[in-house]
Amino acid sequence: MSERMYKGYLPGQHVISAYGAGGFRFADMSHRGSLLVMPSGIHAIDAVQIGDVTQAVLAPLLDLPKGLVSFLLIGTGAKLEPIGVDLRRGLVEQGIHLEAMATGHAIATYNIMMEEQRPVAAVLLASA
Repeated sequence: MSERMYKGYLPGQHVISAYGAGGFRFADMSHRGSLLVMPSGIHAIDAVQIGDVTQAVLAPLLDLPKGLVSFLLIGTGAKLEPIGVDLRRGLVEQGIHLEAMATGHAIATYNIMMEEQRPVAAVLLASA
């Protein structure tokens, strides 16, 4: 097992290379469950559905210096799910633009934006 396989956190920015069977593949590793992917690293999160994505779940993102992340993509699972007004409002107050889409689309968009060196983060729900 890699030394970087620490308790649910991998430092650094990484391409998400695969999604399915309740998890993700990145940095030659796999993870079952949902993720918060940021410029500073990838965090395992306890969120199964969009209603589980709260300010507490997003704390590592909200603790970053303002401006480090301007876009948050939320992959809501197999299909697009609506984002709650409170969550959206809280992110806007932090200067973070929010886009929700199915998780597969969120991964593709995240990877492109990351390669373009844009200030992006993503919540990727592994639920089907």
